[in-house]
Amino acid sequence: MQIPVLVEPVANNGFRAKAGEPLPVSAEGATPEEAVRNLRAAMDRHLRDGKQLRAVDIGTENPWLALAGMHDPNDPLVQEWKREMAAYRQEIEDDPDHP
Repeated sequence: MQIPVLVEPVANNGFRAKAGEPLPVSAEGATPEEAVRNLRAAMDRHLRDGKQLRAVDIGTENPWLALAGMHDPNDPLVQEWKREMAAYRQEIEDDPDHP
């Protein structure tokens, strides 16, 4: 998982790396890289004792899944529809002018 981190210079004192919620932690270092390493260490310390960061997907359910399998494959109308679709696909594949 990646989270945004702000790295900013600190007047005459190197750099500060800060993260926002849910881990409002900051750390300093002589270089931007050191500040980020120190921030990572501070986050690791903060996440001890079973605390976890997780991503949660919301509103991503596919509405078309509700329709999956709704037709009875033994229904004569469904069987006829499948035959017609197969015939049409074959017609398109046999057409020399079709790309």
